[in-house]
Amino acid sequence: QVNLVESGGGLVQPGESLRLSCAFSGITLDYYTIGWFRHAPGQERDGVSCLSPIDDNPNYSDSAKGRFTMSRGNGKNTVYLQMNSLKPEDTGVYYCVASAYMCPRSPSEVEHWGQGTQVTVSS
Repeated sequence: QVNLVESGGGLVQPGESLRLSCAFSGITLDYYTIGWFRHAPGQERDGVSCLSPIDDNPNYSDSAKGRFTMSRGNGKNTVYLQMNSLKPEDTGVYYCVASAYMCPRSPSEVEHWGQGTQVTVSS
């Protein structure tokens, strides 16, 4: 059974930072990709970042590049999304997602979803 549990969301002001965590079980990153999707109000769910077994570094959406950093916990089944310089348009529910082999290019390609954590960026 695959479990993905997010934490770390909250309400912050523009320019501030948040770190999201995803504790996972039931998958191995030797064969699964793991990453983050965002569901902004009134919009479709979009990919934010993804780490795959065949890439040394995560890939990021254009809006996340330069501001967000995805990393793995040392020796733990946890990944993190460090989000800096947050903007109001970063607001949404952030989901930890996992899929076998390839990073999902759309929500329909995601195999496993966490329950989501709310991030609100507002002054």
